[in-house]
Amino acid sequence: MGSVIKRLPLATYHLPLAAPLLLLALLAGCAQSPGPNGLGTKSTAAVDQGYRLGAEDVLLISVWKDEQLTKEVVVRPDGMVSFPLVGDVQAEDRTVEEVRVELVKRLTKYIPNPNVSVAIMKVLSYKVYIVGRVNKPGEYLIGHYTDVLQALSLAGGLTPFASENDIKVIRRVKGQQQVFPFRYADVQKGRDMEKNIVLQRGDVVMVP
Repeated sequence: MGSVIKRLPLATYHLPLAAPLLLLALLAGCAQSPGPNGLGTKSTAAVDQGYRLGAEDVLLISVWKDEQLTKEVVVRPDGMVSFPLVGDVQAEDRTVEEVRVELVKRLTKYIPNPNVSVAIMKVLSYKVYIVGRVNKPGEYLIGHYTDVLQALSLAGGLTPFASENDIKVIRRVKGQQQVFPFRYADVQKGRDMEKNIVLQRGDVVMVP
């Protein structure tokens, strides 16, 4: 008497594929979440109203009741954004409200009383770098203005062997390098608080 081989349904052979497919779905859902080094995108809600735009920031500009004048734009390295009818508009070092006012002024030549909105979709320009003896050194993408103490906190604080009163903030302005000393122990005790400066995009906090 011959042996009987039971054939499983075809779908059964593909069950092992479910796990990797589920994993891919989960990864896709988390793709926009910031990582441990602070990288990730920031929405409008996370950005200070006084935030000044920089290169690589992404804006959504829209004119009410005109779908052709709704456009997502990126601030170019030269600080400009392009928009239909008005051409190039200065965005770098301006707030979204200042950009909006400029757009309204220019669009008035073509549209009576234009209702313009400008929103930050992604903050990609305000990066600071924290290097040396901190627990999580690296590049940090931040959607709000941050001082030195806050930046060191983002980096997980100092390691036990850090030279806490020899910290320096290095800034490059128009090709010239500026160095600002920061005495961590003194600031923690409430002394020399003026040294706890607000960082600018591109600043490097060096912890020896």
